[in-house]
Amino acid sequence: MSKYVWGSEETQYFFKLNPEAILDAIDAVGFKTTGRCLPLNSIENRVYEIEVDRPESEIKSPSDNFIVAKFYRPGRWTKEQIRDEHDFLNDLVEAEVPVIPPLNIDGETLFEMPDHKILYCLYEKRGGRNPEEMNEEQLEIMGRSLARIHSVGALKAAEHRIKLTPESYGEANLNYLKSTDYIPADIRESFITICDQIIRESKPLFENMNFQRVHGDFHKGNIILRGDDSYFVDFDDMVMGPVVQDVWPICPGDDQQSIIDRNIFLEAYDSIRSFPYEQLKLIPSLRALRLIHFSAWIAKRWDDPSFKYTFGYFESPNYWYGQMNDLRALLSKIIEVKNPYVY
Repeated sequence: MSKYVWGSEETQYFFKLNPEAILDAIDAVGFKTTGRCLPLNSIENRVYEIEVDRPESEIKSPSDNFIVAKFYRPGRWTKEQIRDEHDFLNDLVEAEVPVIPPLNIDGETLFEMPDHKILYCLYEKRGGRNPEEMNEEQLEIMGRSLARIHSVGALKAAEHRIKLTPESYGEANLNYLKSTDYIPADIRESFITICDQIIRESKPLFENMNFQRVHGDFHKGNIILRGDDSYFVDFDDMVMGPVVQDVWPICPGDDQQSIIDRNIFLEAYDSIRSFPYEQLKLIPSLRALRLIHFSAWIAKRWDDPSFKYTFGYFESPNYWYGQMNDLRALLSKIIEVKNPYVY
């Protein structure tokens, strides 16, 4: 059963965005497109590499012949929430943190397709590659870089962004899943019970924690290496959250090597800004909340053909059995961290 939560006309148009409409939108803000439009790897939004005609004096590298256009999924973010993202990026640029901000055209970074109200923004193209396994030096660089991001993030709040809590990422998403038929009937009650326990056990852990602007999805796929430089991208999921939310995805395991890597990362972080080590006990909760959020994220978009293609396993019972087993294991860890001698 599909219960798509967003609207009809804009959403259907978004699913079927075509090159002509895309190029018209880019031309409308002052660029001269050549007709070349290449879709990039993005499923939440629609992202395209677009060739533009620029004066030779503006071309310093082959990448300057292109811009990247991001068309936001209707209903995901309000204009104010997107502007919170753009403000964070611009604050980071001012602090000389290597991010790729949206292009500012006549004082505006967010644009709207007039007929279908789809919001979009533009970026300079920056080529590079994602890191694979990071060595000690790279972990130290990333630790210092994240500390700089968090130093800027702490300067002011994102007034319209979600606060990452067991209520917002847990209860809200579980309630949505409960309103659908995706969870197999034979484990539905057990699955919901485990999620309820995770949310209940996690709530006290979040009390008195500091919340600030964080990237929200800081993993290796959102880091671009270009020679000796690195850039941090995709702040689309930025939230008001504990800073540890940006630490565990970059060192995601709990085996001995992952713990060693995390310690190297945090030692470098501490050289720039003091890390709140009491937040480490939130990691099992954050991992569990992310799993609940992930399932609801897919469920809410199941009418999008690209989601059915990418996540074809979502309706398989095995997916839900696996999720339940992972959540059960994380519940045990959440209970364990309440022991003051563990963390």
